[in-house]
Amino acid sequence: MPTRILLNCDMGESFGSWRMGLDEQVMPLVDMANIACGFHASDPVTMTKTVMLAKHAGTRIGAHPSYPDLVGFGRRSMQCHPQEVVSMIQYQVGALAGIAKAHGKTLEYVKPHGALYNDMMKNHDILRAVLEGVCEYDESLPLMLMATANNTAAQSVADEFDARLLFEAFADRAYDNHGYLVPRSVEGSVYHEEARIIEQSLRLAQEGVVVTLDGAEIPLQADTLCVHGDNAESVKAVQSIRSALDSYYASL
Repeated sequence: MPTRILLNCDMGESFGSWRMGLDEQVMPLVDMANIACGFHASDPVTMTKTVMLAKHAGTRIGAHPSYPDLVGFGRRSMQCHPQEVVSMIQYQVGALAGIAKAHGKTLEYVKPHGALYNDMMKNHDILRAVLEGVCEYDESLPLMLMATANNTAAQSVADEFDARLLFEAFADRAYDNHGYLVPRSVEGSVYHEEARIIEQSLRLAQEGVVVTLDGAEIPLQADTLCVHGDNAESVKAVQSIRSALDSYYASL
């Protein structure tokens, strides 16, 4: 029987009176909640509320740290010394872990956000700094990062730290022929048709392949599938993905 692919979603991204996402609706549908830690979004009260939602739903929680960029929602690259990256990871992970512990939950993984996520995929020095930050804090915490057509490069860096990786794919994003996400600036890079999103999700779960924007099939081995729940349409898509995956695994 194939390993069950898990659904993860970025959550807790409100800030003060500003609201982002439909966390209450999405939380029961996903397996893993990537909770913002205050640098790109969120605040202590939002973090607490999100942890409590996850506890009630039985959802695993992970830290979702970023560059210190509230204004840009963490989507802008920053020139940071590796030690700055190490420290900002530990600061954010520690903050969420403390709130989780206070409410009877345990942090189970780390998934960087936005530009930090993209930068660590392109630059092994940044990936090493992220891994150092995570492993110095708690060597048992896996790091979630992007699955590509060849996961061995990232795994070789992780092996330097004896770190475990979780590879993720995306249900609603187009891929290029090298197994990377097509930039959002390119037409067709984000899928909105529910049927296409479900098809991509099922093929990743069943076959470990994805069809690129050019129509090629490439292997993509992923442990988890990233979904989004920031509007009613996306929540409906998550419900459909959950139902389709549950039906598939029940049939095995």
